Amino acid sequence: MRQLDAVSLPEEGAAVFADWASTFEAFFEDQHAALFGALYLITRDRHEAEEIMQDAFLRMWERWDKVSSLADPVGYLYRTAMNLFRKRWRRASVALKHRARFAPRDDEISQIEMRVAVVHAMASLSPRQRAAIVLTDLLSYSSEEAGVMLGIAPGTMRMHTSRARAALAKTLRGVDDRS
Repeated sequence: MRQLDAVSLPEEGAAVFADWASTFEAFFEDQHAALFGALYLITRDRHEAEEIMQDAFLRMWERWDKVSSLADPVGYLYRTAMNLFRKRWRRASVALKHRARFAPRDDEISQIEMRVAVVHAMASLSPRQRAAIVLTDLLSYSSEEAGVMLGIAPGTMRMHTSRARAALAKTLRGVDDRS
């Protein structure tokens, strides 16, 4: 933290500042209630505010030889407390993200809806197109093998498969956009 330029304090402020410079205890007694009140308003949790306040004062105490000579040790205290608050808040949000099991985008309900949409889309195909798509895409037969099963040429099989895929894509495009 950079040292701030000296500021002119009123005489009573200068006396309090001189007390702070001599003892950390005087600084703590003078500032802890105000800091706690501010942190309580920010956190809305008495225990959280207490912990952050204690951590901020602990950090101040560890560096008191340098902090006591700053032009505004109260500003340093509040900045330290706000940094601690933000750090705790970030850690809590990261922990929440790791612990919470958010439903994947393809949850069970949308999978069921997609299956129903596929069944309806398949119903709109001709019987040969349905057979072609099931044999080649679902059961992974080659065009030659599927053509033999249906008694048609491999080229005709590829044509039925291609047309079936295009019709399914056109029908299911709107369904996929809704989910």
